[in-house]
Amino acid sequence: MVHFDVIAPALNINDPAIQDYVLAHCTPADDVLRDLADETEREFAKYAVMRLTEDEGALLTILTRLVGAKQAVEVGTFTGYSAICIARALPPDGKLLACDISEEWTDVARRYWERAGVADRIDLRLGPAVDTLKALPREETIDIAFIDADKSGYATYYEEILTRMRPGGVIVLDNVLWFGRVVDPACQDPDDVAVREINDLVAADPRVESVMLPLRDGVTIARKK
Repeated sequence: MVHFDVIAPALNINDPAIQDYVLAHCTPADDVLRDLADETEREFAKYAVMRLTEDEGALLTILTRLVGAKQAVEVGTFTGYSAICIARALPPDGKLLACDISEEWTDVARRYWERAGVADRIDLRLGPAVDTLKALPREETIDIAFIDADKSGYATYYEEILTRMRPGGVIVLDNVLWFGRVVDPACQDPDDVAVREINDLVAADPRVESVMLPLRDGVTIARKK
């Protein structure tokens, strides 16, 4: 029998000690991902918070494999960490459509895609992601998608992807807890409002079944019915 009165107070899941423990119990990142993370921290320190963490990357790889994905979409590529995690889980004839607006960031990504041996599986499109997505055929061919870009665009990206996703496909949305601001009524910046709106939209969408995970800054996984 567990005696709850003698259990030490629980740590917050975002406590550094907990996060270190989590990373120590995930499949570790290899040299390519570690070097990419280091370069991103060094060269783009102001934006390095946008880089995926090792545990999120491992989750993307596992999900991509679990759904047997051949066609993937990513909105928000940054320096390419998440793209590697997805592309590695695709079969040799699989394809990841990666959408971003920065040539500077994605030039770094391209180098590491080559080094990781997945460059041939990634189709990078520079420009507004909404235009790229709307130009895609409206067939239900997308198996998995990852959305990690401007928060004001989340609802549009979600809709454009979901209509092109096959039943059983999965959309992963990052930053859905938005540094905890989603639960603070005083936070009313446009991004705060946009994240709350997409969270409410997904939770109420009868086309999907979804779960929100308190992983890092919050991750929602939505499976199309």
